[in-house]
Amino acid sequence: MEQQNTAPLNIEISEEVSEGQYANLVIITHSHAEFVLDFVNVMPGTPKSKVKSRIIMTPFHAKRLMKAIAENVQKFESAHGAIQDIETVEMPFNFGGPPAQA
Repeated sequence: MEQQNTAPLNIEISEEVSEGQYANLVIITHSHAEFVLDFVNVMPGTPKSKVKSRIIMTPFHAKRLMKAIAENVQKFESAHGAIQDIETVEMPFNFGGPPAQA
């Protein structure tokens, strides 16, 4: 039987990375060897958006991420109530404000 490494994992985060990036859209593509997740911040009324972060992972890790997100959404909903699906939210894409102008 294989033994698992039980040593604590020491993870560091830089100040810049700890600030995070806001994203309200993720574009997911994949090949036979990897999943690519492009996180985008789409602002209403603007014709162009940029990818803020790209994460590339193996299919194995993508599936682990999917399970971890599902588990955490369940925990969140247990504590705070059901998250309303976007299909049931009737909100105009411009959030009711005027279109953005530069």
